[in-house]
Amino acid sequence: QSCPRAAGPRAGEEPGSGALPEGVEYIPTRKKGKNPMKPVGVAWYSLYARTRLGYLFYQRQVKKARERYPHGHSVPQPHCFPGVKILPIPVLSNNYSYLVIDTGSSQAAVIDPSDPLAVQAAIEEEGVVLEAIFCTHKHWDHSGGNEALCQKHSSCRVYGSALDAIPQLTNPLADREKVAVGRLTFEALATPGHTVGHMVYVLDGGPFGSPPCLFSGDLLFLAGCGRPFEGSPETMLASLDVAMGLGEDTLLWPGHEYALECLTFASLLELDNSALEQKLQWAVQQRQEKRSTCPSTLGEEQSYNPFLRTHQPELQEALGLWQGGGEDPDAFRARVLKEVRRRKDLYQAT
Repeated sequence: QSCPRAAGPRAGEEPGSGALPEGVEYIPTRKKGKNPMKPVGVAWYSLYARTRLGYLFYQRQVKKARERYPHGHSVPQPHCFPGVKILPIPVLSNNYSYLVIDTGSSQAAVIDPSDPLAVQAAIEEEGVVLEAIFCTHKHWDHSGGNEALCQKHSSCRVYGSALDAIPQLTNPLADREKVAVGRLTFEALATPGHTVGHMVYVLDGGPFGSPPCLFSGDLLFLAGCGRPFEGSPETMLASLDVAMGLGEDTLLWPGHEYALECLTFASLLELDNSALEQKLQWAVQQRQEKRSTCPSTLGEEQSYNPFLRTHQPELQEALGLWQGGGEDPDAFRARVLKEVRRRKDLYQAT
């Protein structure tokens, strides 16, 4: 159920992408160096993740995105359940931050505040008190707004993994640890792979009559998953399995608007997947109207996301992979995941 909200200004115009069906506009694009991890080499990733050069690059990203998308890259679509409101905040060229509000107490938490100005504007518009920042990982496009927001909101605490160098971290979390913000309860799940300390956060929907809500950062996207910069395929597979253990009705709120790119790639792997074809057509319509494609459900994702279909014979056959005699099933699935990732990286590079 979506909250009533006045239609905001349309996102800025963007040239069409030749990789999509004729007449389809891909917003945002990743073909113009907007992704800080592309092209990625070991040296570049180290500079981005571990030095001040990464922060300077992030600041440049923020400046250019504010100029290009003064109202955000997508039209925000709030979701409401009795007692809770989830507001996606489109930031940078394709990121999402999320403002999660306990509507009874007007206490709120934000997940991955990339652009502090955009997040602060949402806080003021909603008239809420920011009590917590939940960071999925250290990358600047997910944590760059922490310092400015903490300066503005003195009671705000910053939560995340101690294994990642998260800016302004005040409350390190362990796997399965829970945090209350008003009547909201978030559970942190350790999901290493993209970074060594990557965490996702699950909002308990039970008190509000809603499904669980998974804020997945760069672990999982609609039809995609993050690159394992600091983990093996086996590590990433285990983290994806943790997320998939949450239940099919769980709502997926990803860290990026990558739906068209990921669905288009997936359609090249499984040519006869009707669920994938229908989701791609839907996403095309959404993005033509500059609307976000989140949330999906984990049940839906299992029907078309190749990174979650490593156990499916159709995908294994499409990749030309077969389980070896005596090969451990999870080891084989990790091999399938590695091949999907390799092909996705080649697809992004074209």
